Amino acid sequence: MGLKFVDLSISIEADLPSDPPMMIPRIDYVDHTRGAEQMKDFFPGLRTEQLPAGLGWALEFMHLTTHSGTHLDAPLHYHPRMDRGKPAMAVDDIPLEWCFSDGVILDFRHRADGDRITAGDVESELKRIRYELKPLDIVLVWTGADSAWGTPQYLTRGAGMDRESTLFLTSRGVRVTGIDAWSWDRPLPFLAREFQQTGDPRVIWEAHFAGIETGYCHMEKMANLSAVGRPFGFKVCCFPIRVKNASAGWVRPVAIIED
Repeated sequence: MGLKFVDLSISIEADLPSDPPMMIPRIDYVDHTRGAEQMKDFFPGLRTEQLPAGLGWALEFMHLTTHSGTHLDAPLHYHPRMDRGKPAMAVDDIPLEWCFSDGVILDFRHRADGDRITAGDVESELKRIRYELKPLDIVLVWTGADSAWGTPQYLTRGAGMDRESTLFLTSRGVRVTGIDAWSWDRPLPFLAREFQQTGDPRVIWEAHFAGIETGYCHMEKMANLSAVGRPFGFKVCCFPIRVKNASAGWVRPVAIIED
């Protein structure tokens, strides 16, 4: 029996319009020629011709946020408090056991962009796939929004979770979730439009703010959920990079399937 590994992440890329302008990553690539010049600063007297083919190291300088690329949001991203008053966990506080567990995929690709995924919708999908949630399951929401990655349309693609559907999951012991869209909530323009129409502040970031009541993490900008090929019966590994006191950390989630 072998293991199949499915990469559920996107690459961090420079200059793509899939984030708001202030969040678009910038990458300065130092190629091997520039690297050779840098190496001369570390090795006084070094001549270019003394290096293999006259080339040195390659490296990259990056300007990005902890929410660039596929990442895991910690409860600190949502509010300074969680679990009705406890200090919210930063990404370097997240228990490792939260990040390696059984995975469950809920398929909402049939829902329109900006649709609210309700607790009833989640319950119905669980019944459809004949699965009962248990504590520490990692629940992945499949919207199909990742097909628009790399384009401006990505920011408005996909359905999104709401407060009650998020609390439905956390009340059953789920502590890590994920979605293949820009946000765990519905896309921000849909939230803004509803707020303008109703004046009701409860629509603003409602699924994120559910973490004030029960602390949880979610991954955003996932991809490739179709390659898993089953709604459950696989493991998810999603350990985030430790960034001290940060609201999120970059992550490379992987589905692990026994063949």
